[in-house]
Amino acid sequence: MNEQVARNVVLVRAIESADANHEVLSDDDRKYASRSAKELAAWQAADSKTAVTQHHFLQQRSEQILKRLGERSPAFAAFHKRRLGLGGVWLALPFLALIAGAVIDRIADPHRVDLLSAPFLLIIGWNLLVYLGMLVWAMVPGKRHGWAGPNLLRRLSVGKAALPRKLPAPMAAGLTAFMSEWAALSEPLTRARLSRTIHLAAACFALGAIASLYARGLLNQYVVGWESTFLDGRQVHTLLSWLFMPAMNAFPFLQGFSLAEVELLRHGRTLTAASGARWVHLYGATLLLLVVLPRLVLAGFAAWRARRLARNFPLDLDQPYYRKLADSIGAGTPALLRVLPYSYTLDEARDRGLWAIAASALGAQARVQLRPTSAYGVEPKEALHDAGLDEPGVTVTAVLFSLAATPEKENHGAFLDYLSKRVKRGVAVLVDESPLVERIGDQGNAARVAERSALWRQFCSFHGTSATFVNLLQPDKYPIELGAGLSLPELR
Repeated sequence: MNEQVARNVVLVRAIESADANHEVLSDDDRKYASRSAKELAAWQAADSKTAVTQHHFLQQRSEQILKRLGERSPAFAAFHKRRLGLGGVWLALPFLALIAGAVIDRIADPHRVDLLSAPFLLIIGWNLLVYLGMLVWAMVPGKRHGWAGPNLLRRLSVGKAALPRKLPAPMAAGLTAFMSEWAALSEPLTRARLSRTIHLAAACFALGAIASLYARGLLNQYVVGWESTFLDGRQVHTLLSWLFMPAMNAFPFLQGFSLAEVELLRHGRTLTAASGARWVHLYGATLLLLVVLPRLVLAGFAAWRARRLARNFPLDLDQPYYRKLADSIGAGTPALLRVLPYSYTLDEARDRGLWAIAASALGAQARVQLRPTSAYGVEPKEALHDAGLDEPGVTVTAVLFSLAATPEKENHGAFLDYLSKRVKRGVAVLVDESPLVERIGDQGNAARVAERSALWRQFCSFHGTSATFVNLLQPDKYPIELGAGLSLPELR
């Protein structure tokens, strides 16, 4: 799945998730899109003599829905057609760097080749420092996200956060959610593109300086020399010997220089064109070898990585939304919902309700893996020592709480935090209201249930998750729509 297809799929998911009351996309719209996409994916698979894949189905379905939404709302059509992010930056930055490099040495005397030229020494020194920093950063253990902040990456990914006017409320909410989600999903791709652009800009900056140095040498005779308050001839000779050593070793035709020549060039005592050309070649070759070529190699690697990510966008299709759609066409393996009850034992009726909720959230073929109940007050590490939290094949890991219980940070919170840190894909939270409703009866229970639900919602938000309320005795009471409920962070 390439970048454009992934963008369409994520956009459709955001709109469907926000449109819980089916105001924008009716049931018929969704069923028609799925049916048409299934047929188109089957024809596409028949032409290529392959099996129907989830990628083909999602691509066709998203195109059908976006086309319909665009016909109904011109404002949405304009949003969908516009290019996200700040695409002009990728070309403008290297071009501006080339121009800046061409004028940087104008800070010094434009008719003089200064052996201790501050602009050229800064260019070389800064790039060597960058290489060293990259090497050290690569050896730092743990997660590394680079120097670019989230705000910069968001602007580069989605551009301005402004939405078109005259959009239905569910569609506007969906577009807002899409931009936030797309910024997070495309972060690796945006970082690769930004790295490519920065390295290319650095190479262009040095190329501009080289081009300016040679271009002015065609029309002017350079004065060669150096001046320093604190350095003598021997120290300058040592510095230049180390500086130009890589270029003289890589390009044998470059002429070296002696201590006597360096002493003679103090205060610009020679005016010969041959002497000026020698130092122009030395500086040009050094910039080429130490700045331009390494930066182009780094830019090429970043461009390769960006191209690979754009062609194979890392979208986690094991999310409940995608798994349920895949189940509708028989693609992929059945989803598996792993449930970890805390201080709550399920009877046979509630167990059947849990299977019905799994089918509603993850597709008719979904399976449930119900783990033994973790006792109240037991340390999470001890209660889950044999749970195998990194078990492959698990689509969703959900913690099951009873609404009749009062959430406690040191018990329920500790259990939830322990799982959140150890389950890579994230943890969903199911809160069953049936024990509380059963206890207080049908009359006057609405206020009590609402009050306790608000408490659990606030509790889960504090622990970085969101609660999905269910009734295991009446699984159809709170239907989990396609794309809603059991939301998990995307894998990145």
